Amino acid sequence: MVLSDGDIKKALKSGDIKISPAPDFETQLGSCSIDLKLGDKFRVYEHSKNPFIDPSKKDYSNEITREVKVKKGEQFIMQPGDFVLAVTLEKITISPKLLGRLEGRSSLGRLGIVVHSTASIFDPGWDGQAVLELGNLGRIAVALYPGMRICAMTFEQLSSEAEVPYTKKKDAKYKFQKGPDESKISSEK
Repeated sequence: MVLSDGDIKKALKSGDIKISPAPDFETQLGSCSIDLKLGDKFRVYEHSKNPFIDPSKKDYSNEITREVKVKKGEQFIMQPGDFVLAVTLEKITISPKLLGRLEGRSSLGRLGIVVHSTASIFDPGWDGQAVLELGNLGRIAVALYPGMRICAMTFEQLSSEAEVPYTKKKDAKYKFQKGPDESKISSEK
């Protein structure tokens, strides 16, 4: 069952969902979602320096990506065909009773901006900032601003509480993330 706006408010009040900084219900609360804002950190790929990515290679991130921090009031330009990692301004904590689902915003989708390429589900027990897999599918560059509403998160009630929430998993690669962490696929067994 997807939580309604009233259920989201109740879950925030009870602590089943925690969002910091606290959302402004007037501008961020939808009928069944809460909008999240774009943070100021981006991880860009140095594609001109590297002919390919080898996911089996450990710590390839230092070779193919670099973090960019956008100053307050400035913009980050997404060129056509760009793919970057970004992060939400908010830290989100989800109870083991719920899961979160990240969705793009239609207004940005109409400009060619996609918010996630595959990773839309946030497991029960998630705790951290959401990393966004931003792409510009359009033919025109688009300016993005830290603090703008970038995505929406919906929440679903599980049939029962998760036995092993995300932060309790031994192999959880992205728990407590605080920035646009690069892929950790090389750590998989």
